[in-house]
Amino acid sequence: MLGTYFYHEILRKTVIAFGTLFNDIHIRHNDNTGKSISDMKVALAYGPMQKFLARLEQQPDLNRATQITLPRMSFEMTNISYDATRKSTITQTFKASDGSNLRKVFMPVPYNIGFELNILVKLNDDGLQIIEQILPFFQPSFNLTVDLVSVIGEKRDISVVLDNISFQDDYEGDFATRRALIYTLSFTAKTYLFGPVADTPEGLIKKVQLDYHTNMDRENKRRELRYVATPKAIKDYDNANTEVLTFNITATAVRITINDTSNFSVGDRIVIDSEVMKIKEKPDATTLVVQRGFDRTLKVEHLEQAKVNKLTTADDNLIDIGDDFGFSETSSIFTDSLQFNPATRTDSWWTQISIVLKNLLTLKRLL
Repeated sequence: MLGTYFYHEILRKTVIAFGTLFNDIHIRHNDNTGKSISDMKVALAYGPMQKFLARLEQQPDLNRATQITLPRMSFEMTNISYDATRKSTITQTFKASDGSNLRKVFMPVPYNIGFELNILVKLNDDGLQIIEQILPFFQPSFNLTVDLVSVIGEKRDISVVLDNISFQDDYEGDFATRRALIYTLSFTAKTYLFGPVADTPEGLIKKVQLDYHTNMDRENKRRELRYVATPKAIKDYDNANTEVLTFNITATAVRITINDTSNFSVGDRIVIDSEVMKIKEKPDATTLVVQRGFDRTLKVEHLEQAKVNKLTTADDNLIDIGDDFGFSETSSIFTDSLQFNPATRTDSWWTQISIVLKNLLTLKRLL
């Protein structure tokens, strides 16, 4: 398990999403008449607060146009911890699609990521403007939608919780010399980490096979009845053999008229709108006698020009995640005494031969 390379960039995406929350905050200064004289976008960068304080110590004149000026904001990831309150069964899986194939994915692991947002200002009013633009959105959490695993289109809402707010008046030199006012906001982002995603749909259950035995002897058992179930589509996916109704039909009518019946045979399943029907007779080139509400679909009225599509195995293979579907069920009776070999997925005599050899050896010992 360990050593299989994968990198979904989930932590990186979470950091970027968190920073995006605060990358468009402005402050404004007004004159004595209340007229706005300046509008400044507050700079935001990823990094520890101490980095910016060290730069301020080297350039104490905060009004001078240098690379580091106030106000500005910085944020950083401070910790990662497992969240047992959101734990799910570690072996539980779900099906996901990459657009063309189904894939088996293990349930993600819940982790909390700690963040700190530091607001450095020269004037207290600047800090209050920034704080007031942030706090109303956290009550105490704010949800972000993040594309965690793009290969399967797995998007989740990440809850960002505001945990604490602290204030610090940081200065150097004598008591009257003010260098910076610092507001520190602590957050927790409740994200999920995914393991490797299988490159193939292997492992997805697409067929169930059950063999019945009347003999309770596990060593000498013989298959006698086999039950097989596979998914069966109840809607058309490939638009094959599309015909149309030539007259309206009621919810109880079993005789329908279409423009051409040559593409259909007795026993075929057809779908009109969302109702599946089974063809029982073909009286003529434009008429079908059908069984309504097949595969537990709802009998409804259908209007003239509604599409009539044939459901085939091609549609069964195209069943998508989350779609409703039925089951194709078959039962077979056997008298050949073969047994199913899970390793080769074939019916084999080898198990029976091994049992016979074992019995011969037992008989030889008795003699």
